[in-house]
Amino acid sequence: MQTDSALSMLAALAHPVRLATFRLLVRHEPEGLSTGQLVEESGLTQSTFSTHLAVLAKAGLVVSEKRGRQQIQRVSINAFRDLMLFLAKDCCQGRPDLCEPLLAELTCC
Repeated sequence: MQTDSALSMLAALAHPVRLATFRLLVRHEPEGLSTGQLVEESGLTQSTFSTHLAVLAKAGLVVSEKRGRQQIQRVSINAFRDLMLFLAKDCCQGRPDLCEPLLAELTCC
């Protein structure tokens, strides 16, 4: 992953509505949620929420797929994984034992 891509993703997540939306979508993987469900959950108007969703999509964190008459939003697991790997790649300077607590916390839940 390039630094510019990571910065774009981190900037997209650096807003309370977008971060909450992303975390909600992570909890609903792999089925995703409809745009209407996300709007309802956010408490925002459709147009305001669409702006936030567009930022997440432009950063590559959220993908949309049409199912019947609904637009289903899902997290791009590959982009999420790439961002996490980018952030942790040089973790602990090659000493995996120092990263074990982080990994254990990720796998416990």
